[in-house]
Amino acid sequence: MIDLCATVFDWAKFTRAKGAVKLHLLLDHDGYLPQFALITDGRVHEIRFARQLSFAPGTVLVVDKGFTDYHLFHRWSQAGVFFVTRMRANAVYRVVEERPVPQHRGILKDQVVYWANPRFHFGSPQHYRRIEVVHPDSGEVWVLLSNHLAWGATTLAAIYKDRWQIELFFRALKQNLKIKTFVGTSANALKIQIWTALIAMLLLRFLQLRARFGWHLSNLIALLRMNLFTHRDLWTWIDQPFQPPPVEVDSVQQQTFSFV
Repeated sequence: MIDLCATVFDWAKFTRAKGAVKLHLLLDHDGYLPQFALITDGRVHEIRFARQLSFAPGTVLVVDKGFTDYHLFHRWSQAGVFFVTRMRANAVYRVVEERPVPQHRGILKDQVVYWANPRFHFGSPQHYRRIEVVHPDSGEVWVLLSNHLAWGATTLAAIYKDRWQIELFFRALKQNLKIKTFVGTSANALKIQIWTALIAMLLLRFLQLRARFGWHLSNLIALLRMNLFTHRDLWTWIDQPFQPPPVEVDSVQQQTFSFV
């Protein structure tokens, strides 16, 4: 969600007092790079975006509670697509199996369940994993839901924990590439700035992965800004950023004028 001033960006509808746009993003775990992006106004729910996507069998999706849709869960399961999410507190289910939990891993329960409401069976009851895990930092108990019945509870908990990379990506996008303030107020100007920021992030991630130097993204952006008007070989600089630039030798001699 990108908050906007409702009086300046009057086309970005969200609430009566606030304007906003949403950047719907599919982040690939391999390199944490965006695979798909869609910009809508703030009133478009993310579940509408998720229903339009299709995935290859074997894909593992990590989503938050905003994507809870029992029909969509069933469709993913039938397509061989796995997911890990947070279970809603008002979900009504029946326990089929109680599995043993590993010791000293923060796992409280590992259950196989199905939905109690026959309306969500879609022909036959689909079994899911319900896992209670204690968050190691806050001590909060998370209830996870997954359709993967084979992996261990600690593996599914670790997969969901990695969802935090989505929040880190958006934080880096907002803080480092300045998409909290915009140079234009039209819808086209705002979208151009967001797409430009995403392209810049793609290039920066590529440089970060290519470099032999252990860059933090914020440091890479700051030093790139400082060296924009310095003539350096990029591939040499990202590997050795603190080496002085080579001395340039002017091979072209200044011609003298002959005055008659």
